[in-house]
Amino acid sequence: MCSTPAPAGRHWDGSPRVTRHPRPLRVAATSPSRLLRAGQTGRCRQCGNRIDFYQRTDQRPIALHPAELTAAHVPEPCRWHLSGGIAHPHGDGSAWCRTLHAVLCPARTPTCRTGPYLETMRRQLAVRTRRLTDTGALTPTPPTSSEPAGDPDRSARPVVQMLLCRYLGEQAIENIRCVAQTRHRHRCTHSVLNPTGPADTWTLLPTGPSRGQLALPDTMMAVYDLGHLSYSEQLRWRAQRCPAHACAPGAADLALAQWQPFDPLLHAVHIRTRLPYPPARRLQDW
Repeated sequence: MCSTPAPAGRHWDGSPRVTRHPRPLRVAATSPSRLLRAGQTGRCRQCGNRIDFYQRTDQRPIALHPAELTAAHVPEPCRWHLSGGIAHPHGDGSAWCRTLHAVLCPARTPTCRTGPYLETMRRQLAVRTRRLTDTGALTPTPPTSSEPAGDPDRSARPVVQMLLCRYLGEQAIENIRCVAQTRHRHRCTHSVLNPTGPADTWTLLPTGPSRGQLALPDTMMAVYDLGHLSYSEQLRWRAQRCPAHACAPGAADLALAQWQPFDPLLHAVHIRTRLPYPPARRLQDW
């Protein structure tokens, strides 16, 4: 007796075999945000609970609670709504809204007046934080010094001038990583710095007053000036993309650009009064 093999597309018992092809994530060309949903989630470093990152209208990142809340139970200054992947303050008139994670984080002091509804959610998140701590999944972050270790001129967060504005970077210039998604659905490992591009331009510029502030003492600080580059090249730096992904507008982002608008008062600890020494050498100089 010969066994009859199962026909193609069916299991051994004759049931249909369902083949599910992975669907790649795409971003519409008209979307105001190029960030994929996979790159929006994260964990709070203090409490370990999940948070969602979005961009505000000024392109600065903001951490929101992942679930929608009843708008009537959330104070009006703490209400946020999403439109096209962009977070807007206050509600949109619906019965639901989003709120800042800082309002519900059990490891922080609430930024607004909370009621019984928000206090109940804070206690629930506190229980999760306790479980993560007991199981070893969450390690409290140790206090870090405001002064970076090692050479203060090379390891400090750089101040970069581009598009007639100044931004504070999260890492050293050579360590700023591209945020674009590769074909293998991973974050690009290349650096934003172009090794074959123009030489580094560190210069001493006055701190200058920030918008809406009084004039500060005339202090010179080290600034990584990109003003000599073309407009498209400065846009590439602002989008935090490597030269290869700058020519790929269809590629989405797996992380937010980590630029922060520089404020000489809030970021005074990162002001350096002398240029990096010895000067950083480019790859073509070796």
